[in-house]
Amino acid sequence: MLGLRRAAASSTRVQNCSILLARACCADSVLSRNYLAHEEGHHDKSFSISGSSIISKLYSSECLYHTSHTKSFLWRRNLSSHARARSGQKDDDLEDGFSDLDVPPEDDAMVGPKEKEANEELMSEEETNNAADDELSFLDSETDLSVEKKTQRRVESQLSKIIIENPRYSLNAKLDKWVEEGNPLGRGEISLVLLNLRKHRLYGKALQFVEWLEATNNLEFLEHDYATHLDLVAKAHGIQKAEKYIEEIPKSLRGEVLYRTLLYHCVSATDVKKAEDVFNRIKALGVPISAFACNQLLLLYKWVDQKKIADVLVMMEKENVKPNLVTYRLLIDTKGRAYDISGMEQILDTMKAEGVEPDLPTHAMVARHYVFAGLNEKAEATMREMEGDDIKENRAACRDLLRLYAALGKADDVERIWNICMSNPRIGECLAAIEAWGKLGQVENAEEVFENMLKIRKKLPTKYYNTLLKVYANNKLVSKGKELAKRMSDNGCYIGPMTWDGLIKLYAKAGELEKADSILLKASKQNESRPLFGSYMTVLDRYSARGDIHNAEKIFQRLKQIGYAVKLRPYQLLLQTYINAKSPAYGFRERMKADNISPNRAMAIQLTTADALRKTQISELLD
Repeated sequence: MLGLRRAAASSTRVQNCSILLARACCADSVLSRNYLAHEEGHHDKSFSISGSSIISKLYSSECLYHTSHTKSFLWRRNLSSHARARSGQKDDDLEDGFSDLDVPPEDDAMVGPKEKEANEELMSEEETNNAADDELSFLDSETDLSVEKKTQRRVESQLSKIIIENPRYSLNAKLDKWVEEGNPLGRGEISLVLLNLRKHRLYGKALQFVEWLEATNNLEFLEHDYATHLDLVAKAHGIQKAEKYIEEIPKSLRGEVLYRTLLYHCVSATDVKKAEDVFNRIKALGVPISAFACNQLLLLYKWVDQKKIADVLVMMEKENVKPNLVTYRLLIDTKGRAYDISGMEQILDTMKAEGVEPDLPTHAMVARHYVFAGLNEKAEATMREMEGDDIKENRAACRDLLRLYAALGKADDVERIWNICMSNPRIGECLAAIEAWGKLGQVENAEEVFENMLKIRKKLPTKYYNTLLKVYANNKLVSKGKELAKRMSDNGCYIGPMTWDGLIKLYAKAGELEKADSILLKASKQNESRPLFGSYMTVLDRYSARGDIHNAEKIFQRLKQIGYAVKLRPYQLLLQTYINAKSPAYGFRERMKADNISPNRAMAIQLTTADALRKTQISELLD
């Protein structure tokens, strides 16, 4: 059974740690966010948590008194949420960084759970989207994998190719033939197929494959297998269909893993009420509450209602759930995004005092927050710590350091780190180098890294092309971007949401908005995948800046039609379109209310501005 077991010997330490963290996160919160996120989705300077992390004893006592009365919300059957903690209202400062939450976990539940470690924000766009899923992933670190690591490192299989290359209407027949010909179909092969389909975001085909396995009895389904099926139903058809599918699963196999999967999707959809309800259902199973489930709530409240974070921490103390590395990362990131640097540092100190050593991704996260807070000296001190005495002996840090030095504008240090890597470059280092040189505006150096790797490997994964395409987009090099896209097609690369996103940004940033819109429309008609949420935001943002109400409304409606949850930011951009056009937005509040969207402080200002544009009887006569 998954989950953390109570450890009496460490209960005192857990209580002290959780109380300290609860106090650290119970500081007075000022949740005001700009209606537009930071250009790169890292920070929103109007979003802040004021106050010290280690607050006065009086304030701490009041805070803990408050949580003692409110923590029961986690156990009630019918939970109510604050008005602004509604479905689809993720913090705006995360929209660009986590523009699409449908990126699959790298390890499949049919293999066995494994909680991944990543919350790296200075990374390629493709990796950034994976980081969102890393936070949400329902895979847990406490169960061993049943497939050898070398099997997981394989990236292709013949069965995967058959499924990818054949249309869905003929897929079952192809699968039947595969088995009839005596080909292997063990758990290792199944896991590899699902891994490849997830990487290509072919969730419909992955679901069809799992349904075929179940219907043909080619696999004896265990709880993890049903969890995989549930995950794919949610990805392909949404949470409601996933809840209905649970009713089809034998009751004896409706355990913590299954509901944890559903919790993951409720959090990814920022459906607060459903997420809290599913958490209660896990609690009702009578199993020890896992750090994973608590981390899901922390992540959810990090997005929608940060004042509830302290409630979760007090609950963890009550249930003897020890914070793990992911818990600390979530808290560090929350404080860092709020520019509460002292609070971030206090949590880091608490983490170390509790014997949880920060790893490289955690150090990189801290350095990143220092960079965007303008604390370059502290950032460089952290980066020196990451380098150690000899960076050659600490190659694992190079990937993050390349991006961090580029963020600081330090071309010499980027070159120094890259020189260490270039004799025997690793995949992650090359991607980071392409991105770093692109951020510094040194496109030729980025191209040189790409071409050298192409000579060495002959055939590069699609993400290499997508990373260089992003460099071209950010530098408005349309002709080079078009040429690269053609090379991708000629070289047999998978053209999917990440490539579409790169092309959309390429044309949008170069001012060719109609072309970007055309690509988005064509991509949305693809049967197997849908464009990234961020792709819609790119086009909507440009129409908003133009004050083009007709086209902004068109993109807004297409975003809803393709199945993305309605969030605050699209409404903000749409309202800004009316303001830029100096046109009244009649009925806008009613539209938001119909979608259960409540305005934050920044949007309240927007609404006031929009109200001033309404015409009166006199103004209509005088116009």
